[in-house]
Amino acid sequence: MQHLDTLAALTSHIASVKSSGRTVGLVPTMGNLHAGHLSLVAAAKAQCDFVLATIFVNPMQFGPNEDFTRYPRTLAADMTLLKQAGCSAVFTPAVDELYPQGLDSQTRISVPYLSTLYCGRSRPGHFDGVCTIVCKLFNMTMADTAFFGLKDFQQFFLIRRMVADLQLPIGLVGLPTVREASGLAMSSRNGYLSSEQREQASVINVTLQYIAGLIHSGDRDYPRLEQQALQHLLAAGLKPDYFHVVDAATLMPASKSNCDLVLLVAANVGNTRLIDNLQL
Repeated sequence: MQHLDTLAALTSHIASVKSSGRTVGLVPTMGNLHAGHLSLVAAAKAQCDFVLATIFVNPMQFGPNEDFTRYPRTLAADMTLLKQAGCSAVFTPAVDELYPQGLDSQTRISVPYLSTLYCGRSRPGHFDGVCTIVCKLFNMTMADTAFFGLKDFQQFFLIRRMVADLQLPIGLVGLPTVREASGLAMSSRNGYLSSEQREQASVINVTLQYIAGLIHSGDRDYPRLEQQALQHLLAAGLKPDYFHVVDAATLMPASKSNCDLVLLVAANVGNTRLIDNLQL
């Protein structure tokens, strides 16, 4: 497995890969890898000739009072996991390598309106940071296909819109959320949780499943179901940010005529913000 930490090294290596006719599968991450990330590597390995993972904790997507400085950085362990998973190369740039003019001077990519909903409402500018770095990585790596986990459903939706709007020549693959035995969605931020908080956080998936069951049974009063879900999370000691039933095709609030739905949820367990979703 090649370890590339500069844009020059990446550019040279990818040029060699592409000149040999091999396809490149990209797995963008912020490190602190878990089984969810490794499932993306496995899918990329199955579909592409060359698998490139990136590890970069992107400062642009963190707000001023968020956890950028304490976000877990476990490069040595991550490198071991990626090598064992059969990754071809890993790109680990420094911040000034990707933002040489500084964040304030960086051109930003924003998906209008959709980036201000749900997580975007609570984290202003977050999705601009996500779309900007993802677009930069697409361009730098010349990947044929990029692989993302669907735990971040809104993020994947916005990246897909960005790719369509900018007509970027890359395929996207979204893979199902990988969960712990309790049903808790795997996340790098789960490492912040105590054992008691992990058990408490499992209520998020329990709530998703409960509301999904009511919908499957014919209940279409989505505003009432959303309030019911919020009360369920509160009763378990969580601090919910939102719970919404949305149309999977538009990300807009669901109507009774919509067939493909997504339940979106964000909640704090202690000081840790967790997100999850369930597609129906």
